[in-house]
Amino acid sequence: RGPRRRRPAKLHADKGYDYDHLRRWLRKRGIHHRIARKGIESSKRLGRHRWVVERTVSWLAGCRRLHRRYDRKAEHFLAFVGIAAALICHRRLTK
Repeated sequence: RGPRRRRPAKLHADKGYDYDHLRRWLRKRGIHHRIARKGIESSKRLGRHRWVVERTVSWLAGCRRLHRRYDRKAEHFLAFVGIAAALICHRRLTK
């Protein structure tokens, strides 16, 4: 049901995902990965890409209703996510 999902072209991950079975799984699906290796690479270079996503998720987590999913219907939850995103954008634009 719904539109066909697209597979991501690249994946950036930190050292917590440094496992051979995950690398094989990504390679088999045709997804290029950039995973920092434990004890070898620094994960600071990966932070440039991941920080934007983590910051946005933390902004959404600041909305108490979204912290725990109280609604039974997914449509209601998605509506609150939309409202929270609009409020976050409004706050950022009025600064």
